[in-house]
Amino acid sequence: MKYPFFLIIALLQVHMLAGQLPAGAPPSAFEQPPVRQWKFQTAAPILGSPAVGQGLVYFGGLDSVLYALDIDSGQTRWTFKSGGPIRSTPLILGDTLVLNGGDGNLYALNRVTGKTCWTFATGGERQYDFADYHHSSPVFHKGALYFGSGDGHLYAVDARNGKALWRFQTGDVVHSTPAVDNGRVFFGSFDGYVYALSALSGELIWKFKTVGHRYFPKGEVQGSPAAFNGLVFVGARDYNVYALDQEKGFAHWNKAFTRGWGLVNQIQDSVLYTGGADERVLVAADPATGREFWNRKMEFLIFGRFAFTDSMLFAGTTMGKLHGIDRKTGEKRWSYTTDGYLQNRLKYFKQDDAYRDDIYAIIRSNEQFLEVEFELGGIFSTPAITKDYLIVTTGEGAVYCLKR
Repeated sequence: MKYPFFLIIALLQVHMLAGQLPAGAPPSAFEQPPVRQWKFQTAAPILGSPAVGQGLVYFGGLDSVLYALDIDSGQTRWTFKSGGPIRSTPLILGDTLVLNGGDGNLYALNRVTGKTCWTFATGGERQYDFADYHHSSPVFHKGALYFGSGDGHLYAVDARNGKALWRFQTGDVVHSTPAVDNGRVFFGSFDGYVYALSALSGELIWKFKTVGHRYFPKGEVQGSPAAFNGLVFVGARDYNVYALDQEKGFAHWNKAFTRGWGLVNQIQDSVLYTGGADERVLVAADPATGREFWNRKMEFLIFGRFAFTDSMLFAGTTMGKLHGIDRKTGEKRWSYTTDGYLQNRLKYFKQDDAYRDDIYAIIRSNEQFLEVEFELGGIFSTPAITKDYLIVTTGEGAVYCLKR
């Protein structure tokens, strides 16, 4: 799908508001800038997030390879070749690693060796458009794995053997990672609906239609939902974040961004954190009302979720920067820049990170804009955090392990 050039202009704009979050979070690790422990380079951009378990880091990229690296050294333990570009996050489930392979298959692998335990085939995978960055990642609940597919279905699969439990068809691509709460599975589809299904049977309980936008009349639900305290929070391409009633499916409130999507929504310690894409802001809000505690400028687009300690939030942007942010105030404590940003920033930005005056002559299409983000080492993923390390994947095809 092609978008008119004025949407590129929206990608080159910035917005910021202000506020305050109640006090109470104690200090924690990573309040000071981390240092690089190691960097691992692959052959293609990485959009999916890393998973960490028992001394290993797992991630996949657009080179169709799933990697298992030693967390201390960055050395390769094993690799697994999928049949398509990997845009999802692997799930660690005991001794098993579950992966949406990007080729229409869900794989269960031995976590130590990478050998295949079982494979589940969907009806196939497809990308909706250039900005459809992520595939649905599997979620585990009471013995079942739930995930969406480019064939328009949400699937429930037995985690023990990969046998189908049920599937539910929507009107378009399902790349939202589902949330499971109170016996229900919540997810969005590019058909513009948010769905609530019975986790046990797959029966439809309700569906909610987004309002749409003049540029995105379908109101595609690209964001992954977050469920909390009887509500489900999800962002769509119609510039809205919706807080929906888990029981009935009506909207308690919505937040409308003025310049783009608010696809990243996450609950931590009873606070809703939302990342804006074209709006280029990070918002902390009361999940019950949507009232903002703070709203901070982030310089560039956010498409990955956040990692947390008790006092800090870690968010990446597609400029190639990882930010450490005070959860109480929204203040940036530090920023870590990728090698891609350091090497290529002056091709597109001035010294103060404002766009060059001739930027519209340089970037002439949406696809070119994406290539620039890759070149900058843009972060489309969620950082993984351990006691000692922050690990982040980037559009330059690199993985960075940062040590506190």
